[in-house]
Amino acid sequence: MRQTGGKIMRVPKLDGKALDNILNHMISTVDNSKGEIYEIGEHCQHEFAQLSSELESVRTMVLKVITDGEELDLKARESRKRLSDVSSRFKEFTEEQVRAAYEQAHTYQVDLTMNRELEKQLRKRRDDLERRLINLKETIDRAENLVSQITVVLHYLTSDLQDVSEVLDMYKQKQDFGFKIIEAQEAERKKLSREIHDGPAQML
Repeated sequence: MRQTGGKIMRVPKLDGKALDNILNHMISTVDNSKGEIYEIGEHCQHEFAQLSSELESVRTMVLKVITDGEELDLKARESRKRLSDVSSRFKEFTEEQVRAAYEQAHTYQVDLTMNRELEKQLRKRRDDLERRLINLKETIDRAENLVSQITVVLHYLTSDLQDVSEVLDMYKQKQDFGFKIIEAQEAERKKLSREIHDGPAQML
């Protein structure tokens, strides 16, 4: 209650239990959010480990393919040179030798082409894994940061605000006491008004 224009209005009282329920609901919600974020972080950590292992394998494969490609390139050059020599001195070689030179040059060229295509695919996969790992690392860092912040909030909610109800009860007691004083003053004012009306006012 409060006095407004000579009238006493009733003010809604603060309910400590209701506030406790609200705080408990907040704590539960925040705690659940913390658990979900923690699970996301754990999942990202697991995926990060898998992709890191795959990246190491892909990098090893890239190095091997590059080495194999250099060897194939050298053999392809030699086979083309051999085929050129055979072609320029066609009459000096048998048909079988010419065919063998051509087939060898063709085989090395095909192998070299396949090697370069494989290297291209592996490089693309390596770059994709590296980008995904960077994004995952950022997600993991954000999740860990959020969990830390939520932990602080939970500590604040569960420790620093646990005596809110007691404070509210004290406030309610003071508020009720103030309302009683206002009511007593209003009653005294009405009593004095009646006395003035029935006494000096009547005489005048």
